[in-house]
Amino acid sequence: MTAPATTSIAETIAGWLAATRPESLPPSTVEMCRKLFLDVAGLCVSARHEDYIRATLGAAEPGKCTAFGHAGGFDAFSAALVNGTAAHGEDYDDTFEGGPVHSGAVIIPAVMAICEREGLGGDRFLLGVATGCELLCRLSLVTPKAIHAAGFHPTAVFGCMAASAAVAVTLGLDEAGIVSAMGIAGSMASGIIEYLAEGTWTKRMHAGWAAQSGLRAALMARGGFLGPRTVFEGAHGFYKAFAPSVKPDYAPLLDGLGTKWLIDDIAFKPYACGTMTQPFIDCAIALAGQGVAADDIVDILCRVGEGTVHRLWAPLEVKHNPRTPYHAKFSTPFCMAIGFLDGKAGLAQFSEARVADPAARALAAKIRYEINPDDPYPKNFIGHLRATLKNGETREIHQPFMRGGAQAPLSTADVETKCVDNGLYGGWTREKAGALLALSARVFSTPDPGALVEFRS
Repeated sequence: MTAPATTSIAETIAGWLAATRPESLPPSTVEMCRKLFLDVAGLCVSARHEDYIRATLGAAEPGKCTAFGHAGGFDAFSAALVNGTAAHGEDYDDTFEGGPVHSGAVIIPAVMAICEREGLGGDRFLLGVATGCELLCRLSLVTPKAIHAAGFHPTAVFGCMAASAAVAVTLGLDEAGIVSAMGIAGSMASGIIEYLAEGTWTKRMHAGWAAQSGLRAALMARGGFLGPRTVFEGAHGFYKAFAPSVKPDYAPLLDGLGTKWLIDDIAFKPYACGTMTQPFIDCAIALAGQGVAADDIVDILCRVGEGTVHRLWAPLEVKHNPRTPYHAKFSTPFCMAIGFLDGKAGLAQFSEARVADPAARALAAKIRYEINPDDPYPKNFIGHLRATLKNGETREIHQPFMRGGAQAPLSTADVETKCVDNGLYGGWTREKAGALLALSARVFSTPDPGALVEFRS
């Protein structure tokens, strides 16, 4: 067979992956991997008793891999599915502002599971997490907004591709094997956003499904199964299928690959809800901080990015009256209302009782939107409100960036506090939750992946 005349996108990525070594990673990237591990682990524990996790456990099989906060072991695919679903289930996980995508909830469960399954040490864990998260972020920049516009969840479809590469590099596959892993994953990627209609659970599983699918793709590639090397740019390839409305621009994916680490700018959420809603909650909290009461408000108008409307604002009547706590997480009016009333929007704010609260619903009903053609979404997430009060006064508040993101990052201490708080929320003692902090300091250097066993219950 004649060798192909040009190098494909997957082959270029595989060349980078195969050449990257754990010891070559910048210190800032290693620290980001530690923060991602902490965030994911704490979130897994926080969700361990939730009904959607109990349902997911019904599909799990026993084995030797860890699902944080659960007794016993699971096979690698089940551990990846459970951990990924728990980490992403409350929409409190990390986000990449250019995407937006949630990389930690996909990549850490997938790589952790393969390391436990195969007995691989912390250096392989670190390599897989760093490169997998980097690839997931970069894949999301090729066709901005187009994946969502086509009805798919970017974390789900990009996550499968990145997880396959992350597991492949963790296993030490050669370039051809990595290419096949991604090629196989292209036929496994999935995840539609119809959950938005009624607040059902399917988005919650997207990170876990992507993690276990990427895991399976890489193992099939190791076994010799072949996938297309033109999986990304081919006439019937990934971007043609999932983002048909735009022409892909591969420069953000490939430029600086191996020298510039985009994951260093991954954001950690201060609020347990949709990513682009976060700055609007800040605006609502700031309005309350000015001494304005809910009864003083006649109307709140928000200027928003057009690309966020179909997920977070429309239909407005539905967003004013979310059907479930999960539905409420993707209603910017409701999230703003509870932020205004409670001064926060954490896990406890999204309960059945809180979502049914007449005061929260009444305030949410006063919030509407108009499209801002100059909104920088998805490159930057901003917030804005103009409140009209009963006395005729208007108050205008603008939040120029997402707190927790590149322009106002959470510190390592902030992420540690969030991890411990999430552990407490999930029923762990402060001592056990705090032990995750000590584990995070050594998890990428220990030769023994069995160190995770103590966090199984």
